[in-house]
Amino acid sequence: MKLVWCPETAAKAYIDTVELCAVCNDSGIAELVSSMAAGWNASFIVEAWSHGGGTATSIGLTVACRHTNGRHVCIVPDERSRLEYVKALEVAGMSPEVIVGEPEELMSGLNGIDFLVVDSQQNRFSRVLKLAKLSNRGAVMVCKNTNSRSASSFSWRNVVYDGSHWLIRSIFLPVGEGLDIAHVGSCAGNSSSREGKRRWIKHVNRRTGEVFAIRK
Repeated sequence: MKLVWCPETAAKAYIDTVELCAVCNDSGIAELVSSMAAGWNASFIVEAWSHGGGTATSIGLTVACRHTNGRHVCIVPDERSRLEYVKALEVAGMSPEVIVGEPEELMSGLNGIDFLVVDSQQNRFSRVLKLAKLSNRGAVMVCKNTNSRSASSFSWRNVVYDGSHWLIRSIFLPVGEGLDIAHVGSCAGNSSSREGKRRWIKHVNRRTGEVFAIRK
């Protein structure tokens, strides 16, 4: 099994999010993230949020879950953040699932994530990405507010490679305060039981930095 794109579901989530976030000025981030999560049929969406952050993206993720019959969990660091987050989403008619605690510590108990959203303005956001237990179908990982950090301070390659997952492609989009997005493949998700003994060989295009993987 692997993540499979469904444009019809993506379009429905996009339209629904536009309608719900009509009063929000989030430069299209909510609609884009919602359509990606729904289009990839994400069954387990996790986001890390803290006090003062916008909630339009969170609304979009909840909309995506309605279309995929998935689960959306938000991790917040303290009770203040939880109350603020819950209140904002209840105004939009949503009842979010919220876990209080440090994201790095809670990631170990969240298995099979196939869509993850973090804010690069948060401390140790890259470590949260690295500790995430991704789905064996692969995953999509999103960093918000990437314009605010140094381009040399973060690399998807340092986050993704753990022996079971690999970077298929990544892209930066100048939407809002910047989105850095990675599509991650799973070795387990791309091999059947009969092919389990075949090795993955990774090849790096030195000019573009893109990574390709083949089985041998």
